[in-house]
Amino acid sequence: MSFRDIVPKNFKLFLGLICCFSILGLVVCHETRNPNVFPAIFNFGDSNSDTGSFSAVFNPVLYPNGMTFFGHPSGRSCDGRLIIDFLAEKLSLPHLSSYLDAMEANFRHGANFATCGTTIVPVDGNLYEHGATPIPLNLQVVYFQQFKQRAIELYNREKLENRLPKPEEFSKALYTIDMGQNDINLLITMSREQAHKSLHHIIDSLGLAIVELYQLGARSFLIHNTGPYGCLPMFIPKNRFNLQNLDEIGCVKSYNEIAQEFNKLLKEKVSMLQIKLEDSSLVYVDIYSAKYSLFRDAKLHGNKSSYSFLSCVILRITISLP
Repeated sequence: MSFRDIVPKNFKLFLGLICCFSILGLVVCHETRNPNVFPAIFNFGDSNSDTGSFSAVFNPVLYPNGMTFFGHPSGRSCDGRLIIDFLAEKLSLPHLSSYLDAMEANFRHGANFATCGTTIVPVDGNLYEHGATPIPLNLQVVYFQQFKQRAIELYNREKLENRLPKPEEFSKALYTIDMGQNDINLLITMSREQAHKSLHHIIDSLGLAIVELYQLGARSFLIHNTGPYGCLPMFIPKNRFNLQNLDEIGCVKSYNEIAQEFNKLLKEKVSMLQIKLEDSSLVYVDIYSAKYSLFRDAKLHGNKSSYSFLSCVILRITISLP
């Protein structure tokens, strides 16, 4: 069975709807005379939106990644496009170049600072032991600050109109943040009390990053919550015999509960910042519900049942294990 067989048949439509509704929430608050609502996108995140950083800095992301759309590895940990790619397409913008990938990069319509394995809060100790990479959100914001400063200097000096954003476009751009999954990975072995305390620190750190971006001129934000962590295929085989900790569709309940608490705190933070940051537009995107529906309502998305979808994923993982 191929990867095409286990991906919902109308997945493109699903992602398109996410993009359309998310953009709509910003468009109603964003006045512009340009045919494109946003002239650029600046993205911050992890593997869910990394378009080449990890592959350029650490290890190449190899085939079969990229096989169904690009036809070759594209730096994405995905067989095709990511949500950030669909978002760019909906805005009639090109796919974002990774800031850390110098090969054929073009930053005319934005830059991508996301890196696979990164966290909101910097990880102490052995990064690889935790499965994290040393480019957390605060460092990604520093990269953006450096990028903006250098881009404006180069643009004013050399007029690189085909490769860099115009100085005035930084305040008109869309700023997207899709991060938190790897932070949750560090919490699943903690007690509930420890995890709860850490979640508040994580969300506060994300809030500080948003404020820093605002101070650097950002005004329009698209902030994704985290997906149903307990439905990730890598966890299902490990927990398949612990039936009390599985929900009705086979996802790990305790992991999803941490993700839900993360999302609750994030939504509260976004609402608070919307009031605090004048002349800004912050849209909270409920990726959790959208992704969970792919499993819960599998029949509506081209699969026989939730269990057939999950079982197929489990089978593929089990076969590949050494």
